[in-house]
Amino acid sequence: MAVTRHHVGPRLSEIAIHGGTVYLAGQIAEDTAQDIKGQTREVLGHIDRLLGEANSDKSHLLSVQIFISDMANFPGMNEVWDAWVAPGATPPRATVEAKLANPACLVEVVVVAAQRG
Repeated sequence: MAVTRHHVGPRLSEIAIHGGTVYLAGQIAEDTAQDIKGQTREVLGHIDRLLGEANSDKSHLLSVQIFISDMANFPGMNEVWDAWVAPGATPPRATVEAKLANPACLVEVVVVAAQRG
């Protein structure tokens, strides 16, 4: 079975699709001047867009890993997450505190989803 990649760069692809499963690279905010809520909203917007390109959406999430730079930001991130996630389709999820590659990034989200249909 072939692997399809989208937004391929020298270091990573933003999307890989194999056997009806969509894998996204870790998504971060481009506007790192935002607080945790703003960065989380931006990241979830990136995820919506990329899943759409891969014939998927947030109701098809299989697994989510969230990395936040400071657990003090956990409530703010969850507030935005709870407003975004598809009711009745909440995926298995892990959230950990981590030192992110760019210190200005407050959150990074990695998702795996099924394609629609």
